[in-house]
Amino acid sequence: MKIAFIVDVFPSLSETFILDQITGLVDQGHEVEIFAGARSNDNQLHPEVGRYHLLEHTHYHNEAPENRFQRALKGLAIIFHNFLKHPRPILCSLNVFKYGRDAFALSLLYKTSLFLSRGKFDIIVCHFGTNGNLGALLNEIGIDGRLVTMFHGYDLRCGIDQGHQMFNRLFDRGDCFLSISSYTEKKLLLFGLNPKKIKYHPVGIHLDRFLFEKKAVNFNAKRPLKILSVARLTKEKGLFHGIRAVREVIKKNPDIPIKYNIIGYGPLYEELQNFVMEQGVENHVFFLGPKNRREIRDILKESDLFFLPSNAEVLPVTLMEAQASGLPVVSTSIGGISEIVEEGKSGFLVQPGDEQAMADRLTYLIKNKNNWSEFGKAGRKIIEEKYNISKLNQKLIEIFQTLI
Repeated sequence: MKIAFIVDVFPSLSETFILDQITGLVDQGHEVEIFAGARSNDNQLHPEVGRYHLLEHTHYHNEAPENRFQRALKGLAIIFHNFLKHPRPILCSLNVFKYGRDAFALSLLYKTSLFLSRGKFDIIVCHFGTNGNLGALLNEIGIDGRLVTMFHGYDLRCGIDQGHQMFNRLFDRGDCFLSISSYTEKKLLLFGLNPKKIKYHPVGIHLDRFLFEKKAVNFNAKRPLKILSVARLTKEKGLFHGIRAVREVIKKNPDIPIKYNIIGYGPLYEELQNFVMEQGVENHVFFLGPKNRREIRDILKESDLFFLPSNAEVLPVTLMEAQASGLPVVSTSIGGISEIVEEGKSGFLVQPGDEQAMADRLTYLIKNKNNWSEFGKAGRKIIEEKYNISKLNQKLIEIFQTLI
C-alpha cells in the first residue's frame, strides 16, 4: 500500500506514537510519505528518523512563498505543469467562492500540488482531527485515498470548546476514525460521528525497548529516591500542582532524600523554574530538558516512581513507557488513563489538581517500597496485553486493507 500521513510537526520528539506507526508500516513493506504543517524546532531527533531516511519522504505543506509576487509566479508554474494531468483538483483549489482566502492566497493550490506530485495514495492517515479537516478538504478537491483520522487530545478539546460542527466535513467524507480509548469514542459519538465509522485502535510502544527493571528500595545521599515526570511544560500538564505535591512529600519524608526530575520543554519553562524557587524546592526539583526516546528509557531505568499530574490527557504514551519499565505510577484520572493504570495494582489515580491526594499516594508508595515489584509487574502486564505496538501495527494494516 501507498500511505500518506498528515501531521502537525515532523519530526517531533514528543509524538513517538506517530513515528512508531510510520516505521512499523515501512517495516511491513509499505510506501509512506509524510505531509507536515511545520518543521520541528527540536534540537534532537529520534534515531529512527535517520535510520529510515524519513526526512527524504517528508513534505511541508505550509511553505508557500510569503512574497505575493513570488507566490503568484510559482502558482502559475504549478498550474502550467499540472493542469492537463489534473484539471479538476487544480481548478477546485482555485475556487475562491467556495474556499475563500485559502484559494485566493494560493495556499490551497500549493497543498494540492504537493500531494499530486507524490502520486495516488491508497490511504491518507490524519493524526488529530484538525489535520483530518485538511485531509477532508483535499479529498473534496480531488486527492484520492481512503481517509483515516485518529483523534488524540487537543482536537477533542477543540470540538468541545469551539463546537463539533468544525468537523462536519471530516465526519461526512472520512472513511474511518481510529478511537484510541473508550473516552475518545464517547466524545466522537457525542460530536455526532456515525458509530459504524469508528474502529478501536490505541497507540502503543515497542516493549523490547522498555525492559522491566526491579527498582531499588534503599535510599541515601548518594542514591536519592527518584520521582520522574515526562511532559511538555504547558498548563495542561499540571506541573505546578505536581511541584506543590512533591513539596508536601518532601515535608512528610524528611529522612529520605528525594529528587524530582522533569523531562520536557515548553513555553512555561522559565515560569516553572521561578515557581520551584518560590516553593523552596530548588535542591529537589530538576528540569532535564527535552530527551529522545533512548535517553528517556535510560532515565526510566534509574527512576523509582512515575508521576503524571496532568489536567488534560487522553492516552499518554509516557505512562505506557513507565509501566513497561516497572515503575509504580501516580496519575490523574482523566481521559483514558484508567485504561492504562489499574487503580491500586499498577499505581494510583487521583483527581486533577488534588495536590493533597497526589502527595498522599506518592507517600504511600514511598512507605511501602516492598510492594513496588508487584505494582511494576501489574503495570508491565497491562502494556504487554493491550499496547504492544508490533501487534497494533499489524491490526492497523488489516484495518487499511478492509478499506481498500
